[in-house]
Amino acid sequence: MAFEEDLLRDAEDDARTVAYIQAYLPSELKEKFDEDVLYYFHDLIGEYIVDLLEKSDNEEEIDIDVEACAAYLVKQAKKEKIGDFDVEDVRWVVDGELEFADQAEED
Repeated sequence: MAFEEDLLRDAEDDARTVAYIQAYLPSELKEKFDEDVLYYFHDLIGEYIVDLLEKSDNEEEIDIDVEACAAYLVKQAKKEKIGDFDVEDVRWVVDGELEFADQAEED
């Protein structure tokens, strides 16, 4: 039962994160990133951060280079045929994700 509860809680957290990013995006970018793409980017950002943590000596504090993360997302999306995105546009998604995480830590 606990495993199912964890999955449900994770899905709810993901939905809140994606909703926050959707609201965070400037109006001209909202049409470029549908919900499916935002979930895809959300998962990739998680993988990117886990990779940084694994490479870091200090797991409590890592520095996330927004530009590098956005470039990674763009590269992966193109490679996996999700879409062809501009790094500057995807930066908004990364910024929104990090902003949401900062707010969640404060709560």
